[in-house]
Amino acid sequence: MTISSATVDLAVEEALLPPVRDLGDGFKVRRALPSAQRRTVGPFIFLDHFGPIVFRAGAGPEIRPHPHIGLSTLSYLLEGEMVHRDSAGNVETIRPGDVNWMTAGRGIVHSERSPAKFQTQGGAMFGQQIWVALPKALEEMEPGFSHHAEDFLPALEADGVSLTIVAGEAFGERSPVPVYSDLMYVDVVLKPGARLQVPAQHIERAMFVVSGEIEVAGQTGSFGEAQFVVFKPGAEIVLQARSGAHLMMVGGEPFPEPRHIYWNFVSSSKHRIEQAKDDWRQGRFPEIAGETEFIPLPPDPLRIAPRG
Repeated sequence: MTISSATVDLAVEEALLPPVRDLGDGFKVRRALPSAQRRTVGPFIFLDHFGPIVFRAGAGPEIRPHPHIGLSTLSYLLEGEMVHRDSAGNVETIRPGDVNWMTAGRGIVHSERSPAKFQTQGGAMFGQQIWVALPKALEEMEPGFSHHAEDFLPALEADGVSLTIVAGEAFGERSPVPVYSDLMYVDVVLKPGARLQVPAQHIERAMFVVSGEIEVAGQTGSFGEAQFVVFKPGAEIVLQARSGAHLMMVGGEPFPEPRHIYWNFVSSSKHRIEQAKDDWRQGRFPEIAGETEFIPLPPDPLRIAPRG
């Protein structure tokens, strides 16, 4: 049994089933944030979950150069590979368990393309892409990029629960990913019968159920694959997986100012977004060495971006 978004109980504020969006070439995602029901969780302003998707040879995702401002992007793969290139000169292949963290600040352009072996052999893609809004004082900071291999991310295992602290701080551990606000992003695997108490240090918390079913103490029923579950602030959250489950948890402190989103641009200022739109139209963003393609600015009315 699953919980509808109208259910109200002691621990859960909202339970949503994100819609499926086709980004082209068979690349489909579930977009948990933003939605009509929930715009943000802490500083997390965008969450796409994709896969597992199997691509035939020559059909892997090819995300052409596009710009960002006012945010950091986090790419985390459970399966597959992707090659990141950006206008600051960074080139990095992300593999399962690794993290690519790119901070756009005042403006950066990047592409994400399938590695060469996808073109000859095909392959699978499975993972998440996250956008984290920057604090207002840092929205115009210098762009940056860092890659963090799986072996350098803190991992814990006890009583049937395996945790990887992908970004931020949780469960007494801190990831080396250089975040700029209070947050957590945690990969959680529970074996059958395992229980986990979610830390209360973050004001807003939520989980995306990657697979399996999960129960929440004090909440009727269970939550299943692809549901995005937002917990009530301050609630004591104890999770239990009767048959095993895989989750991604997010959380953090919300910003006092609202954030505006147009395409790939995020800012506390509508004027700044209009400036970024004009800069992309007029070719004033920096270029990526070796790239000649680009994604044009979409027309008004406002539309949320493809992943990237």
